[in-house]
Parts: sequence; C-alpha cells; structure tokens
Amino acid sequence: MSLKQRIEADIKQAMLAQDKPRLQALRSIKSLIMLAETEKGGGEGLTPDTEMKLLNRAAKQRRESAEVYAQQQRADLEQVELAELAVIEEYLPKQLDEGDLRVRLLDIIQRVGATGPSDLGRVMGVASKELAGQADGRAISKAVSDLLNNTDF
Repeated sequence: MSLKQRIEADIKQAMLAQDKPRLQALRSIKSLIMLAETEKGGGEGLTPDTEMKLLNRAAKQRRESAEVYAQQQRADLEQVELAELAVIEEYLPKQLDEGDLRVRLLDIIQRVGATGPSDLGRVMGVASKELAGQADGRAISKAVSDLLNNTDF
C-alpha cells in the first residue's frame, strides 16, 4: 500500500472519529503528495524514497515552526504544529536515539577514514544518505562535529 493510499484511508478514519487536528495534518500530507505527483508528471506514483523526503521536509517545517512559536510565546500555535508533527512522524521510520546515532556515525567515520574536523564533509555526505529518514539533519551534523572534534574516536 502506497503512502497516498494509507493517508487516504487514515483521512476517512479521522473524519469518522471527528478528530480535527489529525484530519488537518493528514490533509496537509495528502496535499504535499498530490503537489509532488503533479510536478513529476502525474502518470506514475511517487517512489518510497520521494515519499520519505516529502514527509521529512514536512516534519522539519513543523519542528521549525514550533520553535519559532515557542520563542514568540505562542503556545497555542506551537501545540498545533507539534500535534501535526506527531501525526507526520507516524509515517516516518523510527528515529534513532542519540546513542544509536553515535554508534552508527562512529562506524561511518571509521569506514570513511576520517581523522578530524577537516573530514566533516566526507562523513556528512555518507551519513546523510545512510541515515536519511532515521535522524534529523541537524542532529546528524551536531553529532558528527562532536565526534570529529573529539580525537578519541
């Protein structure tokens, strides 16, 4: 079952349950999918990789919006963004916790042969591809920087 089909089924369930926040989040995901399909040419569906990129982008937007609303002390709007983020994250692969992320990054650092901060770009290139959808880009970047600055890896 494609992501679009899952979203459509979940929209029906949210409508029956009269869960407006969930329905709003699901409709925004469906809108992203439909826009991406029309950009591509529409004939064939989206690849699973493209679907994950769309979801990651949507999740990142919600996180950033929630941060801005928190800074502006707009708890009402922050809660809306966080609720939508929770729904989006249901469709994303399980996110790595900090410990697992560091273990995976140490493996990548050893495979790439990185020796210090000057190798950040090489490590990030590999890590971004391998950990796509499993960790936020900022979290990956911060952990890689920390590991490369620590010469005891």
